[in-house]
Amino acid sequence: MTASLPLIDVHQHVIPDVYRNALAEIGVMGSGENPWPQWTLARTLELMDETSIAALVISIASPGPYFGDVAFTRRLVRDCNEALARLVADRPKKFAAMGFVTLPDVGAAVREVEYALDVLKLDGINLLTHTGDRYLGEPEEDELYAELDRRRAIVFVHPVRPPLQGLPRYSFGAGYTELVFDTTRAIANLLHTGTLAKHPNIRFIMSHMGGVTPFLLFRLSGFDDDPKVRERIPDGVAAYLGRLYYDVAQSAAPLSLRALMDIADPSRIFFGTDYPFARRAEKVLKDTAAAVRGFEGFDETLRRKVAFDNARALFPRFADLQIVAR
Repeated sequence: MTASLPLIDVHQHVIPDVYRNALAEIGVMGSGENPWPQWTLARTLELMDETSIAALVISIASPGPYFGDVAFTRRLVRDCNEALARLVADRPKKFAAMGFVTLPDVGAAVREVEYALDVLKLDGINLLTHTGDRYLGEPEEDELYAELDRRRAIVFVHPVRPPLQGLPRYSFGAGYTELVFDTTRAIANLLHTGTLAKHPNIRFIMSHMGGVTPFLLFRLSGFDDDPKVRERIPDGVAAYLGRLYYDVAQSAAPLSLRALMDIADPSRIFFGTDYPFARRAEKVLKDTAAAVRGFEGFDETLRRKVAFDNARALFPRFADLQIVAR
């Protein structure tokens, strides 16, 4: 049973032509230091069949839609969201999708939430860990968070590489460390600004197990000892971290899974792979599936929750999905 346990992958990416072509026009030919991975819809569907993945939550994510020109961002976000809607419409029981918004233009972002969720019927919103010079949680974006809170929106948080100018030189690709660090910075900022407490109805999914957040619980709990910060997070750091959702994409080592279980509600942990944005992406996908299916720290009830039940509970599109073990 465990070897073929079906899965719902809440963290897969697509690279539609409209996105790739628009970025090529401004000289962006990949994500960070890496060229675009080899992605096709046909191969994605084959991999789903090969690995018993029953359904996907898709997004576009890194490097995002903002490159300094807000007008360009508005056009690109609309085109991308409509492309995502077409993919879902073709496979409504296999795909759910998280739509972009037009940050840093907060007013336009609120309007795009309305269009993405009410008109296109996408399943949630994809926010990046930072846009321009703002991390998630800054008060300039409060109108957006208020709208997402009002809707009880599912919000998938994905990292982008921070600017590295001025940092000491190192010899490895920034994706090995900076992406997970950026997610951690975003979570810390959402805590420190009180955004998580002020907008408790937003259902945030933090990618890659929340970066290194599980390992920083002791340090982040120092916020609880600062009276001004504690006023903004009255229930304490650990409580708010326990209310977030987490996927295990590119993170599913036994040590990491045990650390995640120390901070996360078991009903809020999801299978995810980050396909195709990983070096040796197909191997990472298959290794992550094997890790979740084989982790000794899960009993069989929790294994089913992480594999598919938690995703079915959160995403209405998948509530009636028939899960059949092979």
